[in-house]
Parts: sequence; structure tokens; C-alpha cells
Amino acid sequence: MEMILAICIGLALSATVGFRIFTPLFITGVFERADWITVSEGFSWLGSTPALIAFGAAIVFEIAVNYIPVVGSMMKLIATPIAALAGILLTASFIGDMNPLLEWSIAIIGGGGVAMASHTTMTAVKGVSETALLSPAVAIAEDVTATTVPIAIFLIPVLAIVFVVLIPLLIFVYYPKRKRRKNNQNTV
Repeated sequence: MEMILAICIGLALSATVGFRIFTPLFITGVFERADWITVSEGFSWLGSTPALIAFGAAIVFEIAVNYIPVVGSMMKLIATPIAALAGILLTASFIGDMNPLLEWSIAIIGGGGVAMASHTTMTAVKGVSETALLSPAVAIAEDVTATTVPIAIFLIPVLAIVFVVLIPLLIFVYYPKRKRRKNNQNTV
């Protein structure tokens, strides 16, 4: 059960990377530094002073992306691969006591895939929000989600299971019903 929880924590944190890439890494580093969480062997550097400074500077840069168009255009080019790497790193940092092939397969496929999916979704939402002039509201929602969800996951680890299992389940149940309803409205 402990390993399943560790995998869910890693995957849930990877999903939050889609909102803000470096905020979950920074929060993980702070919690590791304070000894409130234990990461896998070899990942304690996440809580080191240089890592926290780098993640903090990256957060400032990432927030600047929303307000400086030239920086935003450059960041959009490199954000998806960086999000995937952050998702891999976060997932791998929590699942250590298993076969390395299995560990890195879960981290790369699961963590990287979840991070890319959430980041791609948020990129699409940002595109729509820019045309609807809702960018500030979306940016605030991103900041709040990227900050509160990792903290909540660390304080109540069972929330990771909810985040990883129930939310996608709800999406897959709700989306087809909504699509059917929309199709029925179009035919009337």
C-alpha cells in the first residue's frame, strides 16, 4: 500500500506541473528541507539551498511569462519538455524501493506523461483565455492550484489517490455525457 501511495503522490505532483512547472518542485524541496517528507535515495538535493534558489528564481521567471510577451513566447517553446522532465523528476523522487526498470518506467511514462498532458491542457486553456481576455483569472487559478494542491498532498497524502484516480474518472464519466447532451441540442 505504501508503494501505491508513493506512486500516486509522484503522479499527482506531476499533474500539478501543468499549472506551474517549478512551484511543485520548490514546494517539494521546502518540505524535504524541513524533513516533513522523505524522498527516495539520491533525491535529497531537491531540498538543498542551490536547488531552492534555482526553483525560486524559475518561479519568478515563470510568473513573468504572463506579463512580458517576449519572455512568454520563448517560454512556450521550451515549457512542454521542461514540464515532462519535472514530472519525471517528481515521480521518481517518491518511488525508490523497487526495480530500477519499473521505477524509471513509471516515472518516465506515468510522471512525464501526466505532466505533459496537464501542461498541454493548460496551454490550450491559456490560448482560449487570451482570446476571451481571461488571462489574469487563469493565471491566478494556476498559481493557486500549483501551490495548494502539492501542499495538500503532502499534508494529507490520501488526497494524492483522489487526485490521480477520482478526477480522471470523473472527467471520463462527465465528458461523454456532456458531449451527448451537446449533440442532442445540435440535432433539435
